[in-house]
Amino acid sequence: MHAHFFSHRFHPHSHDAYSFAVTEIGAQRFRCRGALRTSGAGMVMVFNPDDPHDGEAAAELGYKYRIVHIGPDVVRNVLADVADVADHRAALPLFDQPVVSDPVLARALLRLHTALVDGAGPLVRDERLTAAVGAMVRRGSTGPLRARALPAGGGGQARAALRARALLEEAYAEEIPAARLAEAAGCSRYALYRAFRATYGMAPSDFQRQLRLRRARGLLVAGRSAAEAAAQAGFADQSHFHRWFVRCFGVTPGAFQRAAGPDSRRTPQP
Repeated sequence: MHAHFFSHRFHPHSHDAYSFAVTEIGAQRFRCRGALRTSGAGMVMVFNPDDPHDGEAAAELGYKYRIVHIGPDVVRNVLADVADVADHRAALPLFDQPVVSDPVLARALLRLHTALVDGAGPLVRDERLTAAVGAMVRRGSTGPLRARALPAGGGGQARAALRARALLEEAYAEEIPAARLAEAAGCSRYALYRAFRATYGMAPSDFQRQLRLRRARGLLVAGRSAAEAAAQAGFADQSHFHRWFVRCFGVTPGAFQRAAGPDSRRTPQP
């Protein structure tokens, strides 16, 4: 995505992919991993998969940025072909700094973004993807991304959160009572709420909404209408779906579908 936001405020959310963004103009302020962060012009924002974060403008002129979302499997495949980071084949990298000031990284990501949105050929896209991911790992990662669902030392709290997550993922479109979720987790509702927030950075209801949004996003890409996507993903109505889609992704479902649908990936003809 390439966007310029002024007053939009992102609701806390996460992505099921790595997200790398370059701030071009202004500054963005967001909370991630327990602290308030700011990304100014030329800086790079780095989110691991399932990193909860929000976002808003931190300057009067808003902020303009380019962001790319890269699936974990894509990152793994790229790293398998990059000789000097071959030790990352078994475990995905972890980025512990959500904001990085590095012109080399920024340039690599901008080149990748340009190739993706301007219809560059597959060879150019692959070359720039390899360069960007390789640069991120060499210059920004501190270790492998190991079982993010079970942080070290979590013990019973993490196990309870994992059980609840499994039920949410299995029945994301259903209305799951808190008592049923707590029963699946093997603890009280209050204990589960604390454990889930400590493990995943958001409440179970927010996580369920996140799963629904991801499912609906996939349905939009597959060509379903916004109404169909909303209903199949478990939203009460289309207006509710529309509101949360904008709050978490920054664009309307219709705008997203036009940008991500099959027609958008056609190779430009001379």
